[in-house]
Amino acid sequence: MNASKEDALARLVAFYESISEAALPQLASIYATDAAFKDPFNEVRGIDAITAIFRHMYQQVNQPRFVVTTRVLQGDDAFITWDFNFYMKRFSAAPQTIRGATHLRFDSAGRVCLHRDYWDAAEELYEKLPLLKGLMRWLRRRAAS
Repeated sequence: MNASKEDALARLVAFYESISEAALPQLASIYATDAAFKDPFNEVRGIDAITAIFRHMYQQVNQPRFVVTTRVLQGDDAFITWDFNFYMKRFSAAPQTIRGATHLRFDSAGRVCLHRDYWDAAEELYEKLPLLKGLMRWLRRRAAS
């Protein structure tokens, strides 16, 4: 029997909202073996490559936490919006938040076969980094004029 898409989405949201480095092996029960994953920095295929992205996240940030604010499911596709809260290990002790959205597609077994993140890396990340903050503000002003 195939897991319902509602159950699959609920399982994915619960995983992300309680994510921990120790829980990363659970990705294999949420994502299809050959799932495609794309975000502003990565485009990979396969559970091992997806797991590596999350392992790298733990090298870069402290206390990562996702809060899913919206979820919509239609057929095999889902769309979620989220806040990603964290502390940068290198640049700032202040809490940071990235707001974004994800398009998901589930296979017949209820596993994610497509994961595509959408968020503005310039606004949500680069403008918060001390070395790039001034340059990004200048570029934004130039683009607006």
